[in-house]
Amino acid sequence: MKTIHLFANWKMYLDFDESNILANALAAQAKKNSEQIKIAVFPSALALYPVGQVLKDVGLAVGAQNAYWVDKGGFTGEVSVNMFKEAGCEYALIGHSERRHIFNETNHEVRQKLEAALAVGLTPVICVGETAEERRADKTEEVVEIQLRSALDKLAVGADAKIFIAYEPVWAIGTGDACAPGEAERMHGKISKIVTALLPKVDCKILYGGSVRPANVADYLIGPLTDGVLIGHASAQLDSFSEIIKRAGELAKA
Repeated sequence: MKTIHLFANWKMYLDFDESNILANALAAQAKKNSEQIKIAVFPSALALYPVGQVLKDVGLAVGAQNAYWVDKGGFTGEVSVNMFKEAGCEYALIGHSERRHIFNETNHEVRQKLEAALAVGLTPVICVGETAEERRADKTEEVVEIQLRSALDKLAVGADAKIFIAYEPVWAIGTGDACAPGEAERMHGKISKIVTALLPKVDCKILYGGSVRPANVADYLIGPLTDGVLIGHASAQLDSFSEIIKRAGELAKA
């Protein structure tokens, strides 16, 4: 049976109270979840600690949506990877397309965050993907390879290191225009080949992200190169996220 990773990026969809209400609802139904399903929730920084306290007792993990690479100092508004680790995080999203394209995060900054996350023991979830313009220009593979090589080339990691790569085509995020499952699987194959060449000893898992919802999640998860999904808006609603968990569980048992 296949282990399936469901990573829920709550972005800025939920306020403090809403985050805790949803966390408690997820915890209440956690016993029904398949043992083959591994769930991690990425709440806002303000809600992360209480959400983590609720979820850790039922085997659900939490992660940071973003983090800074310096431990302490005069960096107003930032939260370091070490602070997130101390708050109970197991994972950290790095280079999400919204960070890259709204906040102008560079490949160099992604690399700094990646190295810092690994240094404190956080499992990084590195996001890569192309814009609509880049896809129309037939630059999808080129863009993704540049992002991967910038992050991973000559990266100093231990043999037991674990890294997640989330392929999230920018044009599919929050648009309802999800990438065709076959195309996502093809890109996962390209990603796997590049990562294996750069880090042959690292355990790398590949996720798909971009308008994932109950109606299409199984179509992605049946792909042999797809280890899970990174879910945005649909994970911030109990009904839709519960349905995604249910469908993934059915697939894991098949």
